[in-house]
Amino acid sequence: MKIGGLQKLTLIDYPGKIAAAVFLVGCNFRCPYCHNPDLVSPELIKERPMITESDFFKFLDERIGFLDGVCITGGEPTINPNLPKFIQNIRAKGFLVKLDTNGSNSEMLKDLVKNNLIDFIAMDIKTSMLKYKEVGAKNEIYQVKKSINIIKNSNKDYEFRTTAVPKIVNEKDVKDIGKWLKGSKKFVLQQFRPGNLLNPNFENVKPYSLQELQKMVKILEPHVEEVEVRI
Repeated sequence: MKIGGLQKLTLIDYPGKIAAAVFLVGCNFRCPYCHNPDLVSPELIKERPMITESDFFKFLDERIGFLDGVCITGGEPTINPNLPKFIQNIRAKGFLVKLDTNGSNSEMLKDLVKNNLIDFIAMDIKTSMLKYKEVGAKNEIYQVKKSINIIKNSNKDYEFRTTAVPKIVNEKDVKDIGKWLKGSKKFVLQQFRPGNLLNPNFENVKPYSLQELQKMVKILEPHVEEVEVRI
């Protein structure tokens, strides 16, 4: 497993839990607003120092009884065929596992849920279906649709979330996303923050105002049980 980073303590990434976050290398999407370009760009990955699995699990051993769980993020974790075994080893030490995913590997997600290897799923909904090509997706939209249904029917804690990036997500996209996710338990609308992005052209994009985000929330509320704005 290629581990590109480790946040030893986070109180916000796993709702209600004290956790660590482990960042896996590689992604099959190319979201221009990605804040982890050195986990996505092959050229930048070569320059990033890696963390060995043995050092990661040594760290976990030292945190038994202190941390509740581990957030597995990236990059896109599910492009790694060894992810299920990696998670098994984490859970064997008594930790809960939260998975961040773009939903492009529905078969792996299905197996992780079926085998009770994950406790919380956070899936990014990049934009409306017709605009997924703008984040580098090719034919993955079918997988994304399947993953949404898997998550909704999983009996696991979950949230769908969208980063409100002007040019990528507008009110019409939000309306389409709401219809797409109709009946979901929770949706998080995340504020876009420029800085250290995969595509430098997005550095000058002005984020939506809080008022504009609240207007989007009103569009989403008829479709989702709970809508949260994350600044």
